[in-house]
Amino acid sequence: MINYKIKAFVSFVLDRIRKSPRLQKIGKNAAWLFFDQILRMGVSLVVGIWVARYLGPEQYGLLNFALAFLFFFQALAMMGLSEIVVRDIVKNPECANETLGTAFTMQLLGGSISLLLAVMTIFWLRPEDGLVKLMVAVLGFGMILRATEVIKYWFTSQVLSKYTVWVENIAVLALACVKVSLILLSAPLMAFVWVIFAEAIMVAVGLMAVYVWRGGSLFSWQVRLDRAKSLFAESWPMLLSVMAVMVLMRVDQVMLGQLIGNEAVGIYSAAIRISEVWYFIPAVIVASVFPAIIESKKQGEDIYYQRLQKLYDLMVVMAVTIAVVITFVSDWLILLLFGQAYEQAGTVLAIHIWGAIFVFFGAAWGKWMVIEGYQSTMFKMHLLSLAANISLNFILIPKYGAMGAAVATAISYSLGHTVFALFFKNQRKAITMLFRTAFFFRRIMH
Repeated sequence: MINYKIKAFVSFVLDRIRKSPRLQKIGKNAAWLFFDQILRMGVSLVVGIWVARYLGPEQYGLLNFALAFLFFFQALAMMGLSEIVVRDIVKNPECANETLGTAFTMQLLGGSISLLLAVMTIFWLRPEDGLVKLMVAVLGFGMILRATEVIKYWFTSQVLSKYTVWVENIAVLALACVKVSLILLSAPLMAFVWVIFAEAIMVAVGLMAVYVWRGGSLFSWQVRLDRAKSLFAESWPMLLSVMAVMVLMRVDQVMLGQLIGNEAVGIYSAAIRISEVWYFIPAVIVASVFPAIIESKKQGEDIYYQRLQKLYDLMVVMAVTIAVVITFVSDWLILLLFGQAYEQAGTVLAIHIWGAIFVFFGAAWGKWMVIEGYQSTMFKMHLLSLAANISLNFILIPKYGAMGAAVATAISYSLGHTVFALFFKNQRKAITMLFRTAFFFRRIMH
């Protein structure tokens, strides 16, 4: 019965795609993004596991502590502009150069401020740890280079993500070979830090090159103060929201490092490398359909919400399926990939993976809030989730270590998209659609 319903659903989707040029374009764009993420995540996972085995939990934990710490500041570097820039280019393509130039300048400034704040904070947090301070300083320069990601926003708005796929995959593959060489040469930890920074340089240069190759002109970009003010007026709630999300996603690793030690961070990082490898799926699908969903709103509320509901249903079905499978194979998978030194990560993975349900659903939900202009509400919801996560981490990490951090993360993710959403009237529609998604999943299973 389940197989029959799944086949009928797949047949319906394929039939709709065949009859719609718009869906075909979206499908091609999504296919390129999937290829990009599968290749990048596949290569990164394989090489990352090799690096983890080579460095061991202690040094691997230190590297991930530095990366997690910088993750806190990356939202400021991006200024919360990604969805807003894509939306504005779709709505007003004649103003694209003005939007791109202004957004680039804003992100360049944001990246510079982020680097300064990161360096100052790590000097205060770990004053005696010279190695981690050097790692943060080197890797932090990558936040300045991320200003070039405005080019990705332009390609996303045109549903032409294949060009950014080329750039990022060439960088990933080239630097993966370098990492393997470093392992074979028994290189020190700092060598891997420089490779990560080199990847940021390659991507930045590559994005600019492919943009010019496709007929764009960097010299045509315009910077306008009034445009910056209008962009920031819309983006600051998103900026705060993304900052809350990024801290939420990585505060567990930083707190583990401070409360337990680098080895606990290494164990936890091994688990979430497998758990978070699936997060590219909702990102790819939602990025591809976002322009179409914006357009559907012009056709009427009924069509708009029908498409959103289908997207929500798809997100939850995929996430639950992944969570069930990973839970059953978590111990075996960790031992197979990372080895005996990371044995404790199996239980951590089995717990952490269930947070994926709300990550998948939240990817689509977040886009809806951007379209509707609910960025302020989004920030408040994420802030409540962050407060819950930090509180639970303080309680659970000292007692249960990495496993406690996984429990705190899964619970805080779930609260953010259920209980905390009930505090806001403008989220009642989304909560109703979430319940419909739950019933949809139940219908498939019966």
